[in-house]
Amino acid sequence: MEKEQNPKFKILMFPWLAHGHIYPFLELAKRLSKKNFNMYLCSTPINLDSIKKNQSNYSSSIQLIELQIPESELPKELHTTKNLPPNLLPILLQIFQKSSSSFEDIINSLKPDLLIYDFFQPWAPKFALSKGIPSVNFATSGATPCSFYHHMYTKGTSSDFISQAIYILDQEKIDVRSRLQANLKDADEDFAFGNFRMSSEIILVKSCSEVEAKYIDYLSVLSKKRIVPTGPLIADSNDQEEHSYIVDWLNGKNHRSTVYISFGSEYFLSKEQIDEVAKGLEICDVNFIWIIRFPSNEKLINKENALSKGFIERVKDRGMVLFEWAPQMKILGHGSIGGFVSHCGCSSITESMYFGVPVIGMPMKSEQPLNARLMVEVGVGVEVVRERNGQYLGGEIAKAIDKAIVNKAFCERLRCRAKDLSEKIKEKEEQEMDEVAEQLMRLCMKNK
Repeated sequence: MEKEQNPKFKILMFPWLAHGHIYPFLELAKRLSKKNFNMYLCSTPINLDSIKKNQSNYSSSIQLIELQIPESELPKELHTTKNLPPNLLPILLQIFQKSSSSFEDIINSLKPDLLIYDFFQPWAPKFALSKGIPSVNFATSGATPCSFYHHMYTKGTSSDFISQAIYILDQEKIDVRSRLQANLKDADEDFAFGNFRMSSEIILVKSCSEVEAKYIDYLSVLSKKRIVPTGPLIADSNDQEEHSYIVDWLNGKNHRSTVYISFGSEYFLSKEQIDEVAKGLEICDVNFIWIIRFPSNEKLINKENALSKGFIERVKDRGMVLFEWAPQMKILGHGSIGGFVSHCGCSSITESMYFGVPVIGMPMKSEQPLNARLMVEVGVGVEVVRERNGQYLGGEIAKAIDKAIVNKAFCERLRCRAKDLSEKIKEKEEQEMDEVAEQLMRLCMKNK
């Protein structure tokens, strides 16, 4: 008689409405769907439509569930942070809190065995736990920022962190609590508005033990929970033919001779910042591919005037500038890429490490400065020096690029370490996901 398999448990994934949150949740769901779980991902229609349109991101093994947000001044196409004008972000956060009744209806109808939830909705685990459903927080920002800010919250700003390499400057300090608490429904007074405390026994963190082991361990001490790294959660490369011209262009460049420049899908450079990056690229004289994005309501206005007159002509033999989405992982995986000028969002630095590409850090906000310093600490990155007022200047951008791409002695050490770390991350990828599945299965079975 065949041994009866473990029952398939239902897991509901509930990320915040940001691209940098939804896609790690989606990638985790895709992997768990292969581990004897029925996966459900809940978000607004505009985000779900985006998932469905991109076949490399969509999997029929994951059921997509629409979260309904009450009517507001924000049109439905802006119920996402992608291309959202920055001034409208507080409004999106406020109306997201009003979706709690829709979420409660979903919980009551679906009756999941477990909820995996995000940072901006402490009301979600509270409701799930009231129904006897175990709930696990998934921190998509990595172990280093989480442990740093937990340390600051628990021990105070005058207490030394476990690593002197990880720090923030005065102009980088953020007061998340005062800025967000008034806009978060059911936020508690403890760290992360109660999200860590409410997490059932474990906390999932988008992290790799080869990169953040000591910060994973320290976060466990601070939170009094077991911290379970999910691994890199890298999506399958998108092979859309309409972007083949990018690969063709890269094919014409020498090995490790080109820098890729992108500041993510949700940060938009000012005209002054664009000018300084352009100055830096002209000074350092390397090949480059540069992605420039604008909020949805400014694309047509700014595209024509984004760059100073003559810049495109002056760099046409060694540079490509794009004002559209580009296949980032396909670019990072190309042999001609020798460095990634990045804002150092968690997904970007993870992808860069995964493909063995050194990071040239230009952090802009939130946890990004901590991520940039982590890259320096583990030996796979350099950080662009800022002015005292926090501004980046073209000369310093050029110096950092030259250090990572041109300075032979230094860049060879950087590349060697990046390659070694990439191999170690890939070696542990499946093992870390197996551990995630085992811990979630244990919670589901314990609740039965």
